[in-house]
Amino acid sequence: MIDPQSKEPITLKGSCHCGAVKFTATLTSTPESFRITEGADKLATYRFNTGVAEHYFCSVCGIYTHHKRRSNPNELGVNVACLEGVSPFDFRKVKVHDGTRHPSDDPEHRSYSAGVLRFEPVSEDWAASLSRRRPSRGNSSRSASSISLARISDLFS
Repeated sequence: MIDPQSKEPITLKGSCHCGAVKFTATLTSTPESFRITEGADKLATYRFNTGVAEHYFCSVCGIYTHHKRRSNPNELGVNVACLEGVSPFDFRKVKVHDGTRHPSDDPEHRSYSAGVLRFEPVSEDWAASLSRRRPSRGNSSRSASSISLARISDLFS
């Protein structure tokens, strides 16, 4: 568990999904606080639009591991799904930027929010009700699709 009140720097280990790329990240978000410990030769870089932001991906499994930001190339973003002991579901609320208007394109460097993404754990009762409503199918991959569709439709009912 990460203590956000800690005065000590927090360093986490991370890796891509297949384990070919491994790194450590100290939670200061600067490029100097991030170190590739294994598999640097497996990283691929993707740049688009202005070419300032550098997005890094494992060339074996394809997962995005980290990026240097366009709005501030002295800051680094790390994919939390790649960090040991951290899950994207640990964050109850995440601000989502609109993705079309970049702060560097705005004379005042404003950031535009599209909304908030919220995670609410499923209650045991709700999960059980889904399994009772799921149609029985012979193909397990189809059953998994049905569960996903049932959950999506329940969000709007």
